[in-house]
Amino acid sequence: MSDRPARNAIEVRSVSKIFGSGEARFAALDRVSVEIRENEFFTLLGPSGCGKTTLLRLIAGFDFPSEGEIFLHGEDIAPLPPFKRPVNTVFQSYALFPHMTVAENIGFGLEMLGKPRAEIEARVAQMLKLVRMEQLAGRRTSQISGGQQQRVALARALAPQPKVLLLDEPLSALDFKLRKEMQIELKRLQHETGITFIFVTHDQEEALTMSDRIAVMSAGKILQVGTPWDIYDKPAERFVADFIGETNFLTGTVDGIANGVGRARLGSGIEIPATIAEGFAPNGAATIIVRPEHARAVKSGGHLAGTVETIVYFGTDTHIHVRLDQGDVFTVRQQNSRSQSCGFEIGDRAGIEIAADGAQVLRD
Repeated sequence: MSDRPARNAIEVRSVSKIFGSGEARFAALDRVSVEIRENEFFTLLGPSGCGKTTLLRLIAGFDFPSEGEIFLHGEDIAPLPPFKRPVNTVFQSYALFPHMTVAENIGFGLEMLGKPRAEIEARVAQMLKLVRMEQLAGRRTSQISGGQQQRVALARALAPQPKVLLLDEPLSALDFKLRKEMQIELKRLQHETGITFIFVTHDQEEALTMSDRIAVMSAGKILQVGTPWDIYDKPAERFVADFIGETNFLTGTVDGIANGVGRARLGSGIEIPATIAEGFAPNGAATIIVRPEHARAVKSGGHLAGTVETIVYFGTDTHIHVRLDQGDVFTVRQQNSRSQSCGFEIGDRAGIEIAADGAQVLRD
């Protein structure tokens, strides 16, 4: 492995995008800054309307920033039209030509660039092999499945060898099983080509599965950037913790902070160790989070107590929802066993035992 530090493929510096005017004026992006590295699978993740697709469109050149700068390998591309940027986009709709064959669709962009016929044929053959569709080269795209169409769209976008590939929720139209398969396929393609992928999705599991790093967005801002592990296990604030996976929120107070760990006193009066989010300042009540897999339901004892309200079987695991005595619902995720049930029934009393490193205190 090279010791050369990773260079940035894309740098977004204090970019804002304003739509409308007067009372209808709103900021789709509000002074967003982010660095995306070369050869990285980077995901923009957030709910509808958070600004992730707007940011993608600004990088592609389909829209222009109201203020701020966008650099590709150190070159300011914000004023450049799309056809002058070494960037390609794969859309949710794929936008294939139904009257053309698979091979003709893949080669279309190369023809528009005026590449020699021999170069086009060689590149198309290379792309067909990359997406494992050599046997369907002569088939029209109207005659192949949705997953195969998605592969053709990817091959067409990769054929001109862009420096950056932008993907705007390209898997959303696929069924669940095919979507899972294509997540693995996309990650393989990114690894084999070495091209920087910037992927837009609202699906948290999809982002965690595929990404080298994730930027979580809300209301036109980037709230946190980090690896999937960072985002899931060390959320910086409540929105990130709530949006990524299931989370239990508790209220308590914190003291005795040392080396990033403090004592969290829960409403029950029980004290547990808790990691402290960067930037946290003790100020009365604190928000404490516990992921469902970092706790377990017990017949007696535990840090919290309540009554089993619902039990949901997911095959690989079971979620036990306990209505705590103080009123909140706490979810425990329990790995299933072939030899026994979860051990609880609706209406049973249950204790909640929180793992030694299972609690985290969020900053305000």
